[in-house]
Formats: sequence, C-alpha cells, structure tokens
Amino acid sequence: MAVNSKKIGVFALVVFVVYVIITDPAKAADYVQIGFEGISSAAKGIGDFMTWIADGAQN
Repeated sequence: MAVNSKKIGVFALVVFVVYVIITDPAKAADYVQIGFEGISSAAKGIGDFMTWIADGAQN
C-alpha cells in the first residue's frame, strides 16, 4: 500500500511540474533559480562550517 501511495505522489508531482513548465515557463525558470540558489547557499554554509572545524573550531 505504501509503495502505491509513493508512486501516486511522484506521478502527481511530475504532472504538476510539467503543467507549470507548459503554462508558465518564466515562472518555472524562477523556481529552478530559487532552488539552485538554495542549494548553493547550503553548500556554502557547509563549506564555512567545515573550514571552521578545520581551523580548530575557534571563534
């Protein structure tokens, strides 16, 4: 039962993404840009944290 729910959820998400891309490509591009900016910020934060750790965790 859980596998079927997961498949339905993934299918609904894919249909929604395709719908947004077809109906408003500019907004879809904005969503992708926001997503990549979030990933970039997260990676920078992890890098800053690792640098802090490598420096001996000094303030």
